[in-house]
Amino acid sequence: MRNWAIWLVFLGVFPSLAGCSGPTAEVHQPAPTAPRPSAPVAALTPASIAPRVIFLGDSLTAGLGLDIQQSFPSIIQERLKAAGHPFDVVNAGVSGDTSAGALRRLEWALGDGQPKVLIIALGGNDGLRGLPPEQLEQNLAAIIEQGHKRGLVVILAGMEAPPNFGADYTSRFRNVYPTLAKRYNVPLIPFLLDGVAGDPALNQPDGIHPNARGARVVADLVWRALEPALAGVRATTPR
Repeated sequence: MRNWAIWLVFLGVFPSLAGCSGPTAEVHQPAPTAPRPSAPVAALTPASIAPRVIFLGDSLTAGLGLDIQQSFPSIIQERLKAAGHPFDVVNAGVSGDTSAGALRRLEWALGDGQPKVLIIALGGNDGLRGLPPEQLEQNLAAIIEQGHKRGLVVILAGMEAPPNFGADYTSRFRNVYPTLAKRYNVPLIPFLLDGVAGDPALNQPDGIHPNARGARVVADLVWRALEPALAGVRATTPR
């Protein structure tokens, strides 16, 4: 059985982690006025701004339970620097966020500087709440479209839904990501936690969030998608 399948079984056995017992509709609330991603855009002043790689995600991106330096976006920043790529990483991960919440704060996350790459790592909380996959698809599509309108390279990371909502739900949820990747011709990471999910040695005690070792495995996976995209981006970046 693949690691992600074990992870889903864990979620199915403990459905209280999902916060609900069946699919529901999200209650739309105003966008947060002060979300707290790990590396706020406001911390980068226009005079010192470098081209940016934006990670838009939830607690998996924010690095819940880890020191900020251990989160996978921070590890990506280290690799960018070591490889001589002149990019700043912005960790716009907010714990508990859904695709709808991320869409509402997208402009804030992108900021007014030089965003060049947008990595979308969302859907975990949509799946845990049993939100409609069609809603997830609409929200992610809107994020991708706004990224493309700003001329960004967009990379989409997939997620899996817990099995307690039934096979039809999990299938429709899973299909959202390849469908969007094909529609918008964006690189796809099929499952953000591939190789990590279900492995106790790579996860925190909650069985959901990667530990420091697991975050490095996630960073490896993301780097394999990001690195090929950087050459073209760098070629168009003013020095």
